[in-house]
Amino acid sequence: MELLYVILALVLGSVGSVGLAAIMMLLPDNRLDRVATWLMYLAGGTLLGAAFMGMIPKGISLIGPSLMMSAVLAGILFFFLLEKVILWRTCGNKDCERHRHAAIPIILIGDAFHNAIDGVVIAASFLTSFELGIFATLSVLMHEIPQELGDFGILLKSGLSRKKAILYNVLSGSTALVFGILAYFTLDWMKSMIPYALAFSASSFLYIALADLIPEMHRKTSIKSTLTQFSLILLGILIIYLVLQSK
Repeated sequence: MELLYVILALVLGSVGSVGLAAIMMLLPDNRLDRVATWLMYLAGGTLLGAAFMGMIPKGISLIGPSLMMSAVLAGILFFFLLEKVILWRTCGNKDCERHRHAAIPIILIGDAFHNAIDGVVIAASFLTSFELGIFATLSVLMHEIPQELGDFGILLKSGLSRKKAILYNVLSGSTALVFGILAYFTLDWMKSMIPYALAFSASSFLYIALADLIPEMHRKTSIKSTLTQFSLILLGILIIYLVLQSK
């Protein structure tokens, strides 16, 4: 029965959050484009907030600042090389100019690792107590919904269709289910991997925010656009802060 509770919680915390975020896909095209742009701005804040206020501090508490920050730095270098490889493979001209499609695999890989961590957290919480498992599931759901909304914004602005954006988010979200079930049976081993998965996820979030989203935002330089961008970035950070404070 305990395993059944864990599976139900994992489905709700991963695929369920994607489904709730996917409601925005019902919007008409003109409104969807505007919302997707706003969500891209919001994602800049949620990604930075999740990395700096959630993942990195938690990793530091587990393995110390030196090892954690070294792992984050290694992750950023990895995503730099990964994006180069993607750009080379998708290059459409001899100068290999930047393609926004390179953001797609980076955000999906990072989100997959982040969801995998959520799966481990949910499984570990249920193994501790049923009440703690319920609380952990609700906490994951709370921070995943704004994160998934931001991911949809990035994927749509990068050229994916609505159906593909939903499908890819479901696939990346399913890692929570896979790793959560693995953690249920091999929790002692999985615990040792959590700090490094946190570092890798933080690296991907920082890279996508600083190397992809912010340069994209700088394409619009009007005062109105700047105020909108900055306000939504702050809102994204505030959302992450409030979710973390509620835990």
